[in-house]
Amino acid sequence: MSAFGWKLHGDGKDVLPGRAVAPDERLSWGRTAGLGAQHVVAMFGATFVFPIVMGLNPQLAVMVSGFSTIVFLLIVNGKVPSYLGTSAAFVGGVAAVTAQGGTIQEVSGSILVAGLVLAVAGVFIHFIGARILTRILPPVVTGAVVMLIGFNLAPVVANVYWPQDQWVALIVMVAVILMSVGLRGFLGRVSVFIGLVFGYVLSWVFDLVFGQITSYDAAVDDITTRFRVNWSGVEAAAWIGFPPFTDEAAGVVGIHLPAFNAGFIVLMLPAVIALVAENVGHVKAVEEMTRVDLDPFVGRAVFADGVATAMASSIGGSPTTTYAENIGVMAATRVYSTAAYYVAALVAIGFGLSPKFGAVIAAVPGGVLAGITVVLYGMIGMLGAKIWKENRVDFANPLNLAPVAAGIIIAIGDVGLTVTENFTLSGIAFGTIVTLVMYHLARLVAPRSMRDAAAAEAVEPGGTAITIGSTGSEGRIGEELTEDYGARRAREKRTDT
Repeated sequence: MSAFGWKLHGDGKDVLPGRAVAPDERLSWGRTAGLGAQHVVAMFGATFVFPIVMGLNPQLAVMVSGFSTIVFLLIVNGKVPSYLGTSAAFVGGVAAVTAQGGTIQEVSGSILVAGLVLAVAGVFIHFIGARILTRILPPVVTGAVVMLIGFNLAPVVANVYWPQDQWVALIVMVAVILMSVGLRGFLGRVSVFIGLVFGYVLSWVFDLVFGQITSYDAAVDDITTRFRVNWSGVEAAAWIGFPPFTDEAAGVVGIHLPAFNAGFIVLMLPAVIALVAENVGHVKAVEEMTRVDLDPFVGRAVFADGVATAMASSIGGSPTTTYAENIGVMAATRVYSTAAYYVAALVAIGFGLSPKFGAVIAAVPGGVLAGITVVLYGMIGMLGAKIWKENRVDFANPLNLAPVAAGIIIAIGDVGLTVTENFTLSGIAFGTIVTLVMYHLARLVAPRSMRDAAAAEAVEPGGTAITIGSTGSEGRIGEELTEDYGARRAREKRTDT
C-alpha cells in the first residue's frame, strides 16, 4: 500500500456489517471530509491548550500539527492512522527552562534536540526491536518519569496561574472535574475544551457583574487592575494570514528560530522517555483495533514523531505526539482510513492561517487556565500511577521503591545539583537521571530474588498506552478508550490455558 490511493469501502456510504474501514480504504469523499472534521474537533482542545501553557503560539501550533500529521503518515507509509497534536510531555521541561531564565528561542532549541533524540530512538527501535525497551525502561521507571513530569508542574499552577483569578479558577476546576465524569461519549472526552469555553464565558460575565480585577498578571509579572477578558488583540487581528513572528519587545510569541543551551537541553530530554512509551502504546492500540501486525512500523512511528517535533520546533511551533483522542474516534466509528487524517491535517492548516483564530485563543484569561491546568497537570502525574497499576509494579520490592522515591522527590521539590558554575541539574532532568541510573545500579547489587520479581512485572512492549497530552489529559477522568494491551494479552493467555 502506498501513502495514497485508497480503495472505496463497499458503496462508500456505510461501514459494512462486521467490518471496519481499513487504513487503505475510504468512504465517499463527503463522508471522509466529515470524519476528518471530527478528528479536528477531537484533537483541538489539547492541541491549542498546551501551547498556551508552554508560552508558545497556539495558532502556529495548530498549523504545524497539520503538517506534522502529513509527515507522520508519509513516513509510516499510511500503515498507522494517527493524528499528531501538541504534546504535554514537554510542559514540565519548558517550565523548568523558563524558570531558569531561558528564552523562548532556547525553549524551541531544546525541544528540537529532544525531537532529534526521539527520532534516533525510533531508528534504534526499528533495527533492534521494541523488546529492548522493557529492559532499559521497565514500567516502574517509565511510570516514575511520567509522574514526576506532571507533579513537577504544581508550583506553576500555584505561583503563575492560580493567583490571577482564584474564584474563576476554582469554578472552572470544579466544572472540568464534574464534566469529565458526568458527560458521556465524545463530550466527556473533550471536557477540557468545554471547560475552557465555559471559563471564557464565566470570566466575561464576572467582568460585567463585578468589574475589573486587581491581582497578579503573568503577562507583566506584576499586580495590575484589568478586565479578565481582553479582546483588543482579537479586534486588531486579520482574518487571514500567517502566524506572527516573535517580537519580545511587544510581548508577541510566534515564528522564530531556535537557540541552543546545553543545560536547557538536558532539562527537556526526559520527555523523550515519555514519548517513546506513548507512541509505542498508541501503535499497539491501533494494532489491536485493526487486527494488523504493526510491529514493523513501531520504530517508524517513533521516528516520525521525532522528525515532526524537530520540524515544528525549528520554526517555533509546539512539539507533537500521536493522539489517543483520535484513536478513540476510530474505535467509535470503525473507520481507520488515513484519508480522513489527511483531511483533518488540511483543515488544521487552514485554521492556522487565521490570525483572528489565534488571537481568540491567546486571550484566554489566566484564571481559566488555572482551573484547567490544576486538573491537567495532576492527571499527567497520575498517568504514572496508571502505568504502575496496569503492570502490577510491586512497591514492596525495594528495587522498585527506593530509586523511584528519590527521583520523584527530587523532581517535585525541584532539587538541584550544581555540576559546574554554568551547569546545574535540577527538577525533572535530575529526577529522571536518578530514577533511571539508580534503578539499573540497584539491580547490579540486588539479590536475585528481587531482580526476578521486578523482571516478572515487565509486559510486552507497548503494553501500556500512556496518553500524555491526549485522552489521559483531555478526556473523561478514568475513562479508557482502548483497553491496556499487556493486560489483555495476559488475560487471553490465562484463558487459553
